[in-house]
Parts: sequence; C-alpha cells; structure tokens
Amino acid sequence: MLCSLSLVLCGLLAGTRADPGVLLRLGMDIMNHEVQSAMEESHILEKMAAEASNPQPGGKAIKGLSNMKVKDVLEPVITLNFVPGVGISQCVSTGMTITGKSFTGGNMEINVVLNITATDRLLQDEEAGTPVFRSEGCEVILVSVKTNLPNNKAINKFVDSTLRKVLPGLMCPAIDAVLEYVNKKWAKLTDPMPVDKMGTVKYALTSPPATTASHIQVDFSPVVQLQEGQLIQLATDGSLPEFPEGSAKDSQLLLSATFLTAELALLQKSLEVKLKDKRVGKLPQNTGTLAGFIPQVAKTYHKPKPLLIKVKINKPPKVTMKAGKSLMHLHSSLEMFAARRHGKHPKSLFRLETHIGLEIHYSVQDNRLQMVTSMDSLLSLARESSSVGDFHEAELTGFITDYLQKAYIPVVNDVLHVGLPLPDLLAINYNLAELDIVEDALVLGLKTE
Repeated sequence: MLCSLSLVLCGLLAGTRADPGVLLRLGMDIMNHEVQSAMEESHILEKMAAEASNPQPGGKAIKGLSNMKVKDVLEPVITLNFVPGVGISQCVSTGMTITGKSFTGGNMEINVVLNITATDRLLQDEEAGTPVFRSEGCEVILVSVKTNLPNNKAINKFVDSTLRKVLPGLMCPAIDAVLEYVNKKWAKLTDPMPVDKMGTVKYALTSPPATTASHIQVDFSPVVQLQEGQLIQLATDGSLPEFPEGSAKDSQLLLSATFLTAELALLQKSLEVKLKDKRVGKLPQNTGTLAGFIPQVAKTYHKPKPLLIKVKINKPPKVTMKAGKSLMHLHSSLEMFAARRHGKHPKSLFRLETHIGLEIHYSVQDNRLQMVTSMDSLLSLARESSSVGDFHEAELTGFITDYLQKAYIPVVNDVLHVGLPLPDLLAINYNLAELDIVEDALVLGLKTE
C-alpha cells in the first residue's frame, strides 16, 4: 500500500558557523529502523485502542454508536522515502476492528484498513539545541472497509460518519506519541560527555541538516573542553572532511583527524610519565648497557646504575591519516637519569628531543571509540643537553625505540583505554560499525541490529 506521509526536515536554527569536524550521514536503513522501532516499542496503537475502548467521563459520544470497542490492531507497515530538500515521505499502513451497538440496536463490527498521513517537521529545541519533531496536517485515508451491517444508503452513511469521527482522533495522537518517543532519542545529543576526568566533548550542530535523494546529513562542530574550562580549538587547514565517494546511500559517521587530535589534547598530561624498567629485550636497563653507546658513561659510572626515563610531551598529540593507516605523532623530551642511593635525586645524563610515530588501531567498545597504538618509527632524535659529553644520538635510535616499545607504549595504551565518546542520538549502536581509515578521517559504517 503506497501512501505518502511527509516528515519535513526543515532547517535547525543555526548559530555562528564553524567548520565541521564530524559528519553524520543517516541512510534509509537507520531511518527505517528508528521509526519502526519507535512504533513497536511504544505500543502506541494498542494504547490508543485501549483508550478509545474506555472513554473518559465527559468524553464526547458518537451519535448512533454505543459501547464502542477497538481491537485487533494490525502491526503497522512503514515505508520511507527521502525527498530532496524537504525531508522524508512516510507511509504508515495498519488496520483494526471497531465494534459496538449501532443505532439499529444490533451489534456492529467494522473491519478497516487505513493509511495515516501527516507532515512532521524537524525543528530545533530553543533551550536544549537538539532536534525535535513536530507533526502537522495529519489525515487518515481509508483503504478498505468491511462491516456486518446491511448494505444500504443509511447504513453506509452511518459507517462513513462513524469512521471519520473515530479514526482521526485515534490515529493522529498516535503519530504525535511516536514522534515524542523518537524525540527522546535526540535528547542527550548536545550534552557534554566526559573523557576520563580530563575534560569533555560536546557535539554541537554546525548547520541545519540537509536532505538528498539518498540520505540526511548532519554536520557537527564539536566543543572540546578541558576540565579547567579551557576550550581546545580544532585546527583548520582550509580543507573540509568529506565522505568517501560511492557511499551516498550508506549510514556513516566521519571523525576527522583534526577532531581526534583535539580530543587527544585532553589526555596530553596523562602521557607524561617517569619510566623504570629492568630490561629492554635482552639488555639490562642500566648505565652498563648505555655505556655501549656512550663511552663516557662507563668512565662516570664504574658500577651499573639503574636508569630512569622521564617523558614530557612538548606539543599536543597529533593524528594523521592516509588510506588504511593512521599515526599519532608525539613530540616529546626524553630525559635519561641514573639512579643514586641514599634517597638522593637521580642524576640527569642527557635530554633528547624526539618525534615519535605510533600507529593507531581503532575499534569501538561500549559505544566509545577505542585506540590501541604500536611503535611505527622514531621519526627524529636530537640531543638537547648532556652531562656525559658529546655523543652521536643516532646511535641510540635502536635502543630508544626498543625501550619506548616495551616500557612507554603500554602506558600510552592504558591512557587511551578510557575511550572517546561518540554522538548520542537515535540509540545508534556504534559497536556494530565497520571502521575504515581514509584520507584525513576515520569513517564508521553504521549498521542496524
């Protein structure tokens, strides 16, 4: 049964425009699932039928009909289609049986199949800033009517009049109730979400949603804020994130590299640590091992002393992405110390300025984006200061790389384990998403359960 119910998605009120760091594309799969589940989970048609069968005191009676009951409500069939520049056309088809005493004094039974049409506009709640649906122009179209009453002009007029009085009051509030159910799934969209105890992320809309023949697109300008209140600005390089070509009908969430970079800035302080480990591979972590690379260490420390490394992050971590591969760039100072006895402070041996490249492996758990890193390469290594004389820092590349892989990468991964929050809307289950690294962005292919 084809009919058309327009869910008109008009523009959300827009504030100052900022370049989006996150893009959301809702295809017909997600929209079908959300509308259908709202209808089913709310059981609204059954509730409306029950209310109609139990009129409230003072309710307006229908002339010629008494003891009205509504039963055998059919499971609704919903059909959606995108209307470019407008929204979504929707068809809700259902049926039911209406019983009661007719004006003839006999028992009446009317079996009716119908379509419900309305225009539901997507607006923006002025206070919360979230999307909200509002319906208007609801109509009920009869598809077929069967009754146990005699077929004559008076009876047909009575049946027609009865249905026109009963159905709009029964079905149209059901549409409003379903929309209210869907609206609740937008309610938390703009709430700040914590990233451990370091700060929050808030998904604020950049501009009104746009509707094409294949999808709805929502652009976000996320607000990333430290716990102390300082805002972290998303870097702008003149280019805007874009979905991959050939995926116009798919439901997808795109997280730009600049957005992930801003989120990781919340964790910068947590990545600064002091490391102490007894061995790196087969090599003991002491001055004796270090003397193999820097001869002056052997002259200063005749007996091996345990080593301690202090890692200080000089710049916020930066995420870069090429097709199939993502790196986290850490610009850090690595200061090497020799431990001393009797409670004395460790002795600084040297400080190196490093550019570390960590490969990022993405997944989703508990609806949060998870990152796990592994050592990709030590992109640069430069001596900043030394108390053990001059040395060729390049000779330390292998030793430092192995040490970072064994002792520091686990620390990084432990910090990242907090996960990064994803937009909370329409009860989307991100755990089902398929992840794809593209140029300058991570794309989550969204699925329905």
